[in-house]
Amino acid sequence: MMMSTTQGLLRSAALGLSVLLSITTAGHAAEGTSVLPDTSRVASVGGSITEIVYALGEEAKLVARDSTSVYPEPALKLPDVGYMRALSPEGVLSVSPTGILALEGSGPKEAVDVLKKASIPFVSIPEDFTHQGIVDKVRVVGKALGAEAKAEELATQVDQQLNEAEALTAGIPQADRKRVLFILSLQGGKLLASGSGTAADGIIDLAGAVNAVEGFSGYKQLTDEAAITARPDIILMMDREGELAIDDSELYGHPAIASTPAGQARRVIRMDGAYLLGFGPRTASAVKDLAASLYGDAIKK
Repeated sequence: MMMSTTQGLLRSAALGLSVLLSITTAGHAAEGTSVLPDTSRVASVGGSITEIVYALGEEAKLVARDSTSVYPEPALKLPDVGYMRALSPEGVLSVSPTGILALEGSGPKEAVDVLKKASIPFVSIPEDFTHQGIVDKVRVVGKALGAEAKAEELATQVDQQLNEAEALTAGIPQADRKRVLFILSLQGGKLLASGSGTAADGIIDLAGAVNAVEGFSGYKQLTDEAAITARPDIILMMDREGELAIDDSELYGHPAIASTPAGQARRVIRMDGAYLLGFGPRTASAVKDLAASLYGDAIKK
């Protein structure tokens, strides 16, 4: 099981995923562009985007990052323009970027709208929590930076690694696949869990398991009855600290969790948030680690 270090905990606390910016008082929007004309000072918004830039060997082009960009470690030395979902156009302007790479889902919408109407080229990077979504993301980032050859090489490598990771659980019968409940928080005793269409749902699927929650998309509060009905075999969480941390006593002391197979067997997996949910170059390794924690000796090594 992958356990976080102090740096890893910072990643999960900052988890969210990307947007970057820049604005001037005049000019037309460079919205809808797919290639940055000037890549000398690029602002990267979104942890996976920053990881891809480094994996491509193009990190010298970066002038800033957002707070979800916490890997690799050298990225932490770049100026931080703020959390991807709470961006301020002024904050990005302060680093004078020549281009912005922003992960889909960045916000707030008002700030992103202002940035898209600015004269600084703004490339929105699609986010899809699937195997192909990661491969496509690598290609889109590479094209934006004028590094398509490098991107194709990395995309091929990532594709192969993901195929190998998914093959570990391919032979597990559907009836034997673990039911996993991803819990984002347990503040005030209220379970905030993942439905479909999330990074948590995507990584559970890639690791050969089943999301125990059905019937809604995104992250929503579960009633105690819904949690019990979900019948999870295992609880999956980000490894966090501080107010967001959920220790074993709090988790298993929750009446609903205590009534589930996972609670009765005291089965929980905690992993670094950015590693587990980043959907970037490291995802194949995260899939392997999660699959090993879920199935142990039942999977091929």
